[in-house]
Amino acid sequence: MRILVDLNKCQLYAQCCFLAPDVFKLEGEEVLVYHPAPDETMRERVLRAAAACPVLAIVVEPVGADSSP
Repeated sequence: MRILVDLNKCQLYAQCCFLAPDVFKLEGEEVLVYHPAPDETMRERVLRAAAACPVLAIVVEPVGADSSP
């Protein structure tokens, strides 16, 4: 899976940090950092974090053989 966060949209509510702390972290009070390609074992937590984002700034995309037409 691949994660994309629209940092222009992100308002730093940090719901993702609570739900998937191994993937999303706040640095200071103004910067969200994240792992763009976490291990598949984190899939459920990442999907919950994306769904919990109040401004829908997180997109989770599949990566693999199915991505080609």
